[in-house]
Amino acid sequence: MASSHTVLMRLVASAYSIAQKAGTIVRRVIAEGDLGIVEKTCPTDLQTKADRLAQMSICSSLARKFPKLTIIGEEDLPAEEVDQELIEDGQWEEILKQPCPSQYSTIKEEDLVVWVDPLDGTKEYTEGLLDNVTVLIGIAYEGKAIAGVINQPYYNYQAGPDAVLGRTIWGVLGLGAFGFQLKEVPAGKHIITTTRSHSNQLVTDCVTAMNPDDVLRVGGAGNKIIQLIEGKASAYVFASPGCKKWDTCAPEVILHAVGGKLTDIHGNALQYNKEVKHMNSAGVLATLRNYDYYASRVPESVKNALVP
Repeated sequence: MASSHTVLMRLVASAYSIAQKAGTIVRRVIAEGDLGIVEKTCPTDLQTKADRLAQMSICSSLARKFPKLTIIGEEDLPAEEVDQELIEDGQWEEILKQPCPSQYSTIKEEDLVVWVDPLDGTKEYTEGLLDNVTVLIGIAYEGKAIAGVINQPYYNYQAGPDAVLGRTIWGVLGLGAFGFQLKEVPAGKHIITTTRSHSNQLVTDCVTAMNPDDVLRVGGAGNKIIQLIEGKASAYVFASPGCKKWDTCAPEVILHAVGGKLTDIHGNALQYNKEVKHMNSAGVLATLRNYDYYASRVPESVKNALVP
């Protein structure tokens, strides 16, 4: 019986299935060949048919099952009747077998805020850099990101025609994060991952100050956090406004659940209550280990330029 499970674990179990459905939609739009690209605010800020359909699917599926949730999605879409085939009403039973951390066991539906990025890494998606793309569903309580789901629609896409495409990672603070193999960058190596399509002088100055052995420039916040937890990068440095709460909510949970840390450039925790401004205006600094090493190297000039 669903009623024997806590609201949080039912929501995470549903979000897992809903994110998988969104990943299927993202792959289908590419396969059909018409991306339906629209420029939002500038040439690097794009929206595709996949963003629109995936958000409709995620938000409608969540709202049907959990009508008292606050759901905030990236795309500004007109209210319209959603096609029944976009609705996902399943849930991932494996998650329901896990215990809910005691501090979250009495949470009510109306206490939760869900931040949705239906397709993180849209620009890369339009350019065929498909491994950069993620679907992000983050869950916040009292302003703090506490649970999240990341679907990678194209995980394994370069592994040959017989490879199973896609995977879903999920996590809850106090329980852990699942769906991947945790790895660390070799000791003493400083590999920075940063933006591919939204760079500027501040971003460059901050990355240089880290004295990195290597710099990876990739799309998507979800993708960058996955690089941290899989040992491909040691720090995610983005010294610029630009990324939003729906970009960081789910990835932050996965990182924090395995002992990492994500803050703004000043070291402040990000807030996810429903009234908060959507822009992470003081940038992002995230690491799996050795947070203080990177935080101590952020130049004062960068901090002064980025107001929280």
